[in-house]
Amino acid sequence: MENALELKTQIAEQVAKEHAEVSVIKLVDLIVRHAYAARASDIHIDPAETRVFVRERIDGILHDDVELPKGIHSEVITRIKVLSGLKTDIHHVPQDGRFRVHVPAETKGAKDRPVVGESDIDIRVSIAPTYYGENCVMRILAASDKSVGLAQLGFNPLQLEQLDYAIKKPYGMLLTNGPTGSGKTTTLYTMIKLLNTRDASIVTIEDPIEYSIEGITQMPVNVSAGFTFASGLRSILRQDPNIIMVGEIRDDETASIAVNAALTGHLVLSTLHTNDAATTFPRLTDMGAPPFLLASTVNIVVAQRLVRVVCPSCRIKKKLNLAELKSIAPLAKSLLIDKVYTAGPGCEQCDQKSYKGRIGIYEVLDVNEEIRPLIVGRADAAQIRTVAVKHGMKTMIEDGLMKAQEGVTTIEEVLRIVYE
Repeated sequence: MENALELKTQIAEQVAKEHAEVSVIKLVDLIVRHAYAARASDIHIDPAETRVFVRERIDGILHDDVELPKGIHSEVITRIKVLSGLKTDIHHVPQDGRFRVHVPAETKGAKDRPVVGESDIDIRVSIAPTYYGENCVMRILAASDKSVGLAQLGFNPLQLEQLDYAIKKPYGMLLTNGPTGSGKTTTLYTMIKLLNTRDASIVTIEDPIEYSIEGITQMPVNVSAGFTFASGLRSILRQDPNIIMVGEIRDDETASIAVNAALTGHLVLSTLHTNDAATTFPRLTDMGAPPFLLASTVNIVVAQRLVRVVCPSCRIKKKLNLAELKSIAPLAKSLLIDKVYTAGPGCEQCDQKSYKGRIGIYEVLDVNEEIRPLIVGRADAAQIRTVAVKHGMKTMIEDGLMKAQEGVTTIEEVLRIVYE
């Protein structure tokens, strides 16, 4: 059975060969398959003066994988360009593409990372010129398991109840917030799959389309052709949709059209870049959305981050000392925490990394009758947050600390993610 260690050995064997004997085709294939087996989300190929570094992002952290000889750098990049259908004679401007690669079904890690069409995965490619030659970043787009629901993403029972009620409304807006790489798209896709029935027309506009979902009309943004989120959203409204997913609200025009679509009988799902749930409303107001319309249309806001899951095989339970209790008391608010789990020394199950996989920490702001007047009155985020907490909203840091207490993650990981 193929596994990450065996694949790494094969990569090392290729790298150790003389330049003329290296099979670049096999080497690129091995690098991709190793990253998949190691549960990596991205592969970085970064050229330096005399070497080329290959790194993998696993659970949000970049790890050195292998060094390639500088002499085969251009051949490796050319091979990736050929696979991606990119121009091999252009070296001074960025290029983006994608390709599909076959992964043997018995590859270790396939349980954790289901594959497209049972034996293939999609790879999104970005190549850019640098001082020492072209670098390459490959994003591994392994299809998410169809059975995964919101509970598996890390939402607690109250949050699940609020989300279930919000997504069953026939109109309004559901927004997910957070920085790049915080799992917003995964949350939206999970909601869309729950809403995907034969009696509903769902249309999405995305940049880019990450996963294909059967039964849904998905449209990719094409800025060079003038097809932006705003113009695409106008087109979607003429497609007789019940549910609309907009990949991201980036500008005033998109915000205005999205709010009006939600007001005229459509359920609109989208993402926004804000630090927390309460900041959503001042941000949309700054983008020109009238506060009275926001109060009428926004059903619920989810702010999120991804934290690493502590390895259950080597985690350690510890009792917090007085200094630690005092340090987290202002963050924990009403939570009574005296014991938490912490990362262990590492083991075979987690490849000596102490963590394995990631899960979301969330705050879910339900727009109720007490929140709406604050939005209309242009209240600041702190006022909105205070009222939401009063009505039971757990802040992101509290949700993370609860997960640390349950042994899902660690306090150190929660603080690293929330305050980085």
